[in-house]
Amino acid sequence: MSRPSSDPGDQSATRTPSSDGVRSKGATIGAVCQTLRQEFPDISISKIRYLEDQRLIAPQRTSGGYRLYSQTDIDRLRAILRMQRDEFLPLRVIRQELAAGRGSADATTVGDGAEGRAARAEASSTRSTTNVSVLSKGSLHRQDDIIAEARADERLLRDLAEYGLIAGKPSKDGVVYDDAEREIVMAAAALAQYGIGARHLRTFRSSADREAGLLQQLLGPSLQSRNPERRKEAVDVLDDLAVTVSRLSHLLLVRDLRRFTE
Repeated sequence: MSRPSSDPGDQSATRTPSSDGVRSKGATIGAVCQTLRQEFPDISISKIRYLEDQRLIAPQRTSGGYRLYSQTDIDRLRAILRMQRDEFLPLRVIRQELAAGRGSADATTVGDGAEGRAARAEASSTRSTTNVSVLSKGSLHRQDDIIAEARADERLLRDLAEYGLIAGKPSKDGVVYDDAEREIVMAAAALAQYGIGARHLRTFRSSADREAGLLQQLLGPSLQSRNPERRKEAVDVLDDLAVTVSRLSHLLLVRDLRRFTE
């Protein structure tokens, strides 16, 4: 769950730390949002904080608790967001990519022309098509934060719950949703802009249920094993299969849609 800001100045100003001495100057989280919004219109303060929660970025903190982002931090954020947008990488893979040295090199812009689109398509075809994992539910997100980030309304979330696409979980902060449900809301909000409502998404739920049932038949005995190592191995395989099935579904959809462009 995104934590409340300790930055009284989460706007677009630039601040100078008084005593940290690590950086002479840094951008506030609000300024970072403004910087990245031209390329990533859906970027938000809560999303940047979430990436910090996931230990993908680590901005400097002043003695007063202000976050200060260097140009290196901003370049790293831009690389993370591009890997999510263009390559559909899950956060665990992005973490591995960053550890392997990706980040500063990815800050160079991939062209928006045919070559750029082809490069992104090729990357997408060889990478995961989801940024969540079977292995963990990740952070929990407040309903208000998701609504703001998705630019949706409560009615959409109620409809998604009614048709069984999300469930949510009561908490002291109200209803909260895990990473997968957050992404479902984001996708549903994007589709709603084209007149595709929650009731139309039941077909995706039915398809997912069938795919999950198939994988459960394949790995059920191992997932229920009393041997911890065997269980862990089965969960790892399940996560890999989820990515492969997701990619296959995407490719089949692309294949079928191509006939409309011929």
